[in-house]
Order: sequence, then C-alpha cells, then structure tokens
Amino acid sequence: MIKRFICHLILVIIICISFVISCFAQNKLSDSLKLTVKQAEDLFIKKNLQLIAQHYNIGIAEAQVITAKIFPNPDFGFNNGIYANNLTNGSVLGERSVSISQLFTTSGKRNKNIRLAKITVDQAKYQFFDLLRTLKFTLRNDFYNIYFQEQSAKVYNEEISSLSKTLTVFKEQYIKGNIAKKEVLRIQSQLYSLQAEFNNLQINIDTVQSEFRLLIKASPDEIVEPIVSYDLDGKDIVASVSYQRLLDSAYLNRYDLKLAKVNLDFNSVNLQLQKAMAVPDFSLSLNYDRLGAYGTNFLGAGIEFNLPFFNRNQGGIKQARIAIDQSKVQLQNQQNQIESDLATNFKAALRLEKLSNGFDPHFKTDFTNLIQEVFKNYEKHNISMLEFLDFYDSYKTNTLQLNTLQLNRVISLEQLNYVTGTSFFNQ
Repeated sequence: MIKRFICHLILVIIICISFVISCFAQNKLSDSLKLTVKQAEDLFIKKNLQLIAQHYNIGIAEAQVITAKIFPNPDFGFNNGIYANNLTNGSVLGERSVSISQLFTTSGKRNKNIRLAKITVDQAKYQFFDLLRTLKFTLRNDFYNIYFQEQSAKVYNEEISSLSKTLTVFKEQYIKGNIAKKEVLRIQSQLYSLQAEFNNLQINIDTVQSEFRLLIKASPDEIVEPIVSYDLDGKDIVASVSYQRLLDSAYLNRYDLKLAKVNLDFNSVNLQLQKAMAVPDFSLSLNYDRLGAYGTNFLGAGIEFNLPFFNRNQGGIKQARIAIDQSKVQLQNQQNQIESDLATNFKAALRLEKLSNGFDPHFKTDFTNLIQEVFKNYEKHNISMLEFLDFYDSYKTNTLQLNTLQLNRVISLEQLNYVTGTSFFNQ
C-alpha cells in the first residue's frame, strides 16, 4: 500500500514538473521584445557584431601609423677568433672585432610612409561609417516591414476567424438541409485561400524577424513587436526639402564618397613614395678590429648604398600612376551614382507622398465599420453570399494596399536618408 502511494506520488511530481517545464518553454518561445525604432538603433550600435568587427580595423590601421613612425633598428655584429693558420699577431683567441651600422632612408620615405598610414586610418574609419549607414538602413527597413506586415497579418487573422465561424454555421445549416453544399464549398475555398496567403505572409515576417534579431543580437526565441506612431498622413515632408539641399548633403556626408576621395589621396602619396624608392637608401657603419690585418686596435668607418643603374623602381612608379587614374574614374563614378540614386529616390518619394496624402484618413476606419455591418446583414440574409464574399475580399485587398502604401512611403523616406547619408526624415 505504501509502495503504491509512493509510486503515485512520484508520478504526480513528474507530471507537475513536466507541466512546469512545458509552460516555461511555451513562455520562452512566445517572449516578445517591444521596441521603438530609437531603442532598436541603440541596441544595434552596442551589440551588432559586424560593426564591432569592422571597428577593430580602425585600431589595426592606427597601429600601422606607430610602425611607420619607428626608425629602423641598428645592426650590431661581433666576431671572436677561434682558429687560424700562420698567426702573426699572437693568439687567435685574442682576435675580436665589433661592427655597428645604421640604415638611413632618403627622399622623405619615412614621412611618406607615415602619411600613407594616416590615410589608411581614414579609410578604415570611412569604411566603418559606411557599413554603419548600410546596416542602419537595413535595420530601419526591417523594423517598419515587420510593423506593417503585422498590421496586414491582423487583417488576415480577423477575416480567417470570421470565415471559420461562418463555415461552422454553414456546415450546421447544410446538415439540417437549409443550404446547398456549394455554399459550404465556396466558404471553404475562400477560407483555404486566405490561410495560404496568410502562411506566405507569416513566412516573410519570420524571415525579416530573423534578420532584425541578428542585427540587434536578440535571442532567437524573442519576437520583435515594433512600436510605431505613424503620423505622416496629409504632411508634405519630402516636398518641404529642396533637391539641391539633399544633393549637397549627400556630397558632404556620404562616407563611401569620402572613401573614394581618400583613395585618390592615398594613391597620390603612394606615387610620391614610389618615386622616392628610386633613390637608394644608405647605411653608415663603424668597425673595430682588435688584431686587424693592418695593425692592432683597428677602427674604421664606412658607407653602403645601392647603385641605381638598372632598377629605378620604374614598375612601381607606373603602377602608382595608373592607380591614380583609376581612382579618379572611381570617384567620378561614385559621384554620378549618388546623383542618379538621389534623383530616382526623390521622385519616387514625392510620388508616394502625393498618392498617400490623396487618401481620406478616415477611409480605413469607415471601411472597417462597413465590413462589420456587411457581416451583420449577411447573418440576417439581407445580402447574398457572393456579395458578402466580394465585400470581404475588397476589404482585405484595400486594407493590404493601404498598409503597403504606408510602408512604401516610410521606406522611401528611409531611402532618402540612406542616399544622402543624413537623417532628414527619421520618424
């Protein structure tokens, strides 16, 4: 009896533990992370691994400046006698010689290398800030994509829930013989179509959620819930900023353009360095020989350098000149790309702004109220099933289009921020 009681008690404990673990797991899977776009940016700046890794390149480049500033070490040599034939100056063990030499660079090679190293630091910084601009654009795009797609998902949820209830009622009425089977099948067909569309939408949301979590280094179990206050309706935001102002800002603040300019500076300094490399460096040396061939305690000095008869760094100089021409072309291409991108995105943003502001701000609310009345009238058999489904399909389509329009308008503003390198239109 006691054993049976203990077994039952253990079984109950196991069931309770399993239930607690199951509940914890469900809660863990459904953890939500509510964020404003500003909070998301703060997490991104602090935690994004791509940014952290890229920032290390700045430290590496700064270390190269230290290396460039350091003078070469002097060379030291020591020789002690061990064995020799025909000694003339006493024991070979007394023979010792010492030499020291120092390399000296010419034509300002050291200063030119320092300048190149400093430019490399600028290159690393511009690459970092350009990556920051690109990832920030992706972050904000994902943020608003999640929000507006979730708004569309709510429409699907409401319509699927409503049609599911309707289908249940229709099946009951069909069993009673009050309606034809084709009406049940029509509702079923509409419901399955909505469920398939909703599934595709959910896959898109999950994909964007995954990318967004990676950007802010959130847990894979967390579901991001963007907090957005959309207040662009009726506002001429893009039209209030001139195209020339946007273009000037892009020229001033685009770090990829700054990188193209500094690459030209790098190659210009590199050409000077390559020309300086044609001038040979020299070494000064001081030698001491205790038992030299010409007498004891011999002290001598010397100089050593290459004779530039054949190699005058012709290839390096030519490469540097070609690199300058290449950098000029790349800089011009970057400027043209900025102008083209800005013109295209500015026109698109103006067009979306005009289209969005042309919508009645009460349209969505009025249409939602209308569809609720349609559902009531259908339950009272005041309208046919085809009219009911047509209204529902129209409601879904228009609501989704409105969400897409609002998303596209926000994204167009983010695109202008990205192209200009300036937060003109941050929400």
